[in-house]
Amino acid sequence: MLAKPGHAPGESRSGVHGLVVAGGAYAEGPGAGWNFRERKVAKIYDRRYFDRWYRDPARPLGAPAELRRKVALAVAQAEYYLGRPLRNVLDVGCGEAAWRAPLLALRPRLLYQGLDASEYVVARYGRSRGIGLARFGQLGQLRLPQRFDLIVCSDVLHYLGPAEIRAGLGGIADMLEGVAFLEVFTSRDDVIGDREGYVARSPVWYLREFAAVGLLPCGSHCYLGPRLQQRVAALERAQLLR
Repeated sequence: MLAKPGHAPGESRSGVHGLVVAGGAYAEGPGAGWNFRERKVAKIYDRRYFDRWYRDPARPLGAPAELRRKVALAVAQAEYYLGRPLRNVLDVGCGEAAWRAPLLALRPRLLYQGLDASEYVVARYGRSRGIGLARFGQLGQLRLPQRFDLIVCSDVLHYLGPAEIRAGLGGIADMLEGVAFLEVFTSRDDVIGDREGYVARSPVWYLREFAAVGLLPCGSHCYLGPRLQQRVAALERAQLLR
């Protein structure tokens, strides 16, 4: 999904190759947790889906040059605040790992770990591209062997329910050493792309949920993790106190 260029605001995805923790739905309340048997998947992220939205030349999504610029931006932001080159990246909801090649082109020695809920993606690319099977809401339950300098979650959150978003954001904050790139579109964006299951929440809703786990916006879909905030000027930290 992309915001339409030049639009006016509206009113109204360390290689842990064998990682498999997907399936299930998250429920709130006493005894809540992931139910691995009862979840019904209405939307299928199979080869046909990726062909339609990312390989069809008639569609505007996934332009390589735009993706390279986006990756370069996220890398620069993370390295600026970390004060060193990136060592590893966690890509949540990574799909077919479109970020992997441009990341490795910039930093050939970094460790890339992808996570996606698509069984097609993991079966086809899991071993070769370092993708494990997991849903966003399961991030809080994962026990990966290190924290990550950059966590990417691009074009994912606006397709998820509130409980799953909250469950996963806590995991991002726990695993984040540097910067999170959380590309989200809201009710004030005029968007193009896959609108099936898209939830047009307000910008304030997302900022409130990000702030609740200590994620500080630093521009262009990037958010500083709690471990980096001592390196930020007071003027920027004040955004968490508004």
